[in-house]
Amino acid sequence: MLVVVDANELFSLLIRGTKNSEEILVSNKVQLIAPEFLLLEFSNNKEEILSKTHRTEERFNKLVSMFERRIKFISREEFEGFIPKACELIPDHAKDAEYLALALKYNCSLWSEEKLLKKQAEIKVFNTFELSELLKAE
Repeated sequence: MLVVVDANELFSLLIRGTKNSEEILVSNKVQLIAPEFLLLEFSNNKEEILSKTHRTEERFNKLVSMFERRIKFISREEFEGFIPKACELIPDHAKDAEYLALALKYNCSLWSEEKLLKKQAEIKVFNTFELSELLKAE
């Protein structure tokens, strides 16, 4: 199952982590993709994340390395043609348009806790609990 992962899911996993989110990350039942800019966001926000977590810098770096191995990062050029449609679907929430555009490009689901994304009908949006339960049922 191909799924776009929202940055907030990964930031949340880095800060506090949950059993469900960690299981999704390592599951062989899901292939995760994300916009390439996410890698830059990790490095730009590293100090802030470290200040909010119980994790050591070494553990943080290991998790980011795992993200890099488990998530395929897609350049904006590959899905930018879908950004206008994504903006139409979520006009009041443009900050997540790139995630939705990526899901539109690959006709796949999106993993996000953002309730506004669920209001559009083009792409199925799973929160962590829903995606975890779906993967357990497969």
